Amino acid sequence: MPEQPPYLRIADELRRRIAEHEWTPGDRLPSRAQLAQESGVGENVIRRAQELLISQGVLEGHAGSGTYVAAPRQRVRMVRSSARERPDSSPFRADMKALGKLGDWESRTEAKVPAPAEIASRLGIDEGNLCVRTVYEFLADGKPVQLSSSWEPYDLTAGTLVVLPEGGPHAGVGVVNRMAAIGITVSHAVEQPEPRQANAEEASLLGIQKGSLVTHIRRTYYSDQGRPVETADIIAPAALCEIVYEIPISRL
Repeated sequence: MPEQPPYLRIADELRRRIAEHEWTPGDRLPSRAQLAQESGVGENVIRRAQELLISQGVLEGHAGSGTYVAAPRQRVRMVRSSARERPDSSPFRADMKALGKLGDWESRTEAKVPAPAEIASRLGIDEGNLCVRTVYEFLADGKPVQLSSSWEPYDLTAGTLVVLPEGGPHAGVGVVNRMAAIGITVSHAVEQPEPRQANAEEASLLGIQKGSLVTHIRRTYYSDQGRPVETADIIAPAALCEIVYEIPISRL
């Protein structure tokens, strides 16, 4: 069995010392030089261990000050389920209300954006075909907890009242209800979640460290004719959000 990398061993040791209350939330950890001397490793190993624990929400770094034990934070529960689509409400707002928080979002829409190769493939269109792109920042009590970038084929909604997802009489009601307003029935969605590290832009928007662990969900909605009508990249920081899938069971 391969030997555990030194930085993972150090991360486990730091996590153990925190669990045993050697350091408590808000405490400043000893310097990297001191921890390196105690552990018999280089400072670079300590740095990698601390960066891992920062990405997991165990530690937090303060520029120019040092590394501290992070205070436990309530994770926002994100329920993924087509059964939660409602004509007069938002599943995100319902989730936040259940947690005693105010759920809201900010958005920016661009029309007639050429589809990049990956998006075109997911939407079943040619690369460069025009799309409506909307970027979202979802907020809980005014603090960002999730990002999303949504793409819809422009030829699908052009000339209708739902061409702008956050504008017009059907603003903010979600893809399923907006498509229903123009006679398109969304039958199902496919989601592909995977863990990865936050890039610099995502970290800045979410108020987390660059490299922190996030869940990246690639979601695509399909009509009952099998056509992709929308695809989105959803980013949720692991330290702030827990992703829960609710699976309806049909009776035989």
